[in-house]
Order: sequence, then structure tokens, then C-alpha cells
Amino acid sequence: MARKFRGSEEVKVDGKGRMSIPARFRRIFEAGDPDWKPSDRTRMIVVYGPESWKKLEFYTVDAAERIDDEIDQLPRGSQERLWLETLMNGMATEAEIDTDGRLVLPQKLRDKIGLDDGAFFTSKGDFIEVWSPANYSESSGSLEAFMSQFPADFDPRSFLAAAPDQEPREG
Repeated sequence: MARKFRGSEEVKVDGKGRMSIPARFRRIFEAGDPDWKPSDRTRMIVVYGPESWKKLEFYTVDAAERIDDEIDQLPRGSQERLWLETLMNGMATEAEIDTDGRLVLPQKLRDKIGLDDGAFFTSKGDFIEVWSPANYSESSGSLEAFMSQFPADFDPRSFLAAAPDQEPREG
């Protein structure tokens, strides 16, 4: 099983769109690029999504290929498959992390999500969401609203017991 991204971090973005990818995230991108060697640039997939998205999603090559495999299992021509193919392939691009650990984000993607001089990375397990710090602050309200329906001492890990196709956890 592939390693998961964990944690959040704010990074600086320079005028040319260069941002440093934190080392703990770079190691996961390297491990998730089957062709990577220490002297190479690390490949990754950037999903920029529809116009309404104010975030980017950064995937390892392996994670994107796993999603492609799942999409291939859907009926050809189905609306679900077409939507996912459009999102994960048509609204995505390959990018590379250079050997100094930097990613150059194209201007059109920076403009799309309102990136100026900083970016906020937040881990989502098999991918990272990338936001402008201001847009991330605005987006966190929907999760807060969902969470507010549960008591303060509620353990969200209890959702895992209801997850389909899960092997029992030893505790």
C-alpha cells in the first residue's frame, strides 16, 4: 500500500510561480513515481478541476494510475465514467518537481485559484489540496458545519466501522 500524505503547511510562491514542496511530501511523490531516480525530476499529476474549484489537487503518478484503473471499471459511455475521465484527465496536467524540490506552477493555474505569494497545502491521504491561504479559510466552513451536528466528544473514527470492503482493525 502506498504511503499517505499527512499534515498541512503554508509555503511561499515567488513571482515566477515557483514553490518549494516540503521534504516530507516530496518523499511521497518520489515513492509514487515508478520511473524516479535520485538524479531525476519527480513527476506528479495536478488536477485543476472545473471553474468552480478554488483549489488544485496534487497526486502521485501511482495514485492517479490507481484512479484511472477504477475509472476503467465503470461502464464505457456512462455519465459517471465520462465525468471522472474529464476531471482526472481532461482537467489535469503533468508537472515535475525539480531536483531542488521546487515546482513551477503555470500562471493560468495560479490565477485560477488566486495564488499570489503563498500557497496552503493540506493532506487528504492519497493527494494534497493546494489553496490560496484566503480561499482555504473560506472553504473550511462546510466541514465545520458538518462536524457541528455531532457532540463535542464524538469520535469520527466510528465512521470507519461502516466503511464497505474494510478489513477489521486490530485495536
